[in-house]
Amino acid sequence: MRTADGGELAGASPPAGRADGGSPVGSERTEVRKRQMPAAQETTGPAPGQHGAGSRGSNACCFCWCCCCSCSCLTVRNQEEQRPRRASHELRREDLPTCEESPSPTLEEVSAWAQSFDKVMLTPAGRNAFREFLRTEFSEENMLFWMACEELKKEANKTIIEEKARTIYEDYISILSPKEVSLDSRVREVINRNMGEPSQHIFDDAQLQIYTLMHRDSYPRFMNSALYKDLLQSLSEKSVEA
Repeated sequence: MRTADGGELAGASPPAGRADGGSPVGSERTEVRKRQMPAAQETTGPAPGQHGAGSRGSNACCFCWCCCCSCSCLTVRNQEEQRPRRASHELRREDLPTCEESPSPTLEEVSAWAQSFDKVMLTPAGRNAFREFLRTEFSEENMLFWMACEELKKEANKTIIEEKARTIYEDYISILSPKEVSLDSRVREVINRNMGEPSQHIFDDAQLQIYTLMHRDSYPRFMNSALYKDLLQSLSEKSVEA
């Protein structure tokens, strides 16, 4: 600090930016930082969330969930989300019973299927062909449930009726089953009330509802499907050759 006459007070601090030896303090700090930076870069590496040219395979990409991320984290995540669905689908296929035994359908029989849904469901050959189509739409449980109800109606032994009714309930009515069929709440309530003492007709309303669903929803698509058209064409060609 200078006095009024231009002198300097004793003990005044040197100008900012200079030490006692006259060397600039700022330049010394800059040199120290330059020496420290390489060592810090070697130990810390790139910050999480930053993608360098060679860091795509590192764990840093796990912090980025944007759609442009090319790491494998999203692939692994998608695979994990698909596992429950795949397991459910595999369970359904493993539990499927074998098709009904039947002779090969004739051209007249296959042609009659186009007349009404009742004619499809009338013979084992028609049910097998329609069931094969339902399998492609992942709705085969509708046919399986209808067939199980038909088998239940043939039973007369009370013990066997109770066992089969409980099996049908667990396989197709329970909301915990992967093969659950689509029924309205009224039908479900009636079944639940009667499960204490089931009869061979306990599922009649549910069976009719599923039959109607297949008739209105799946049957028209079956008639326009490649499966039906190919079968009809194959039988027509064999008939001409004969």
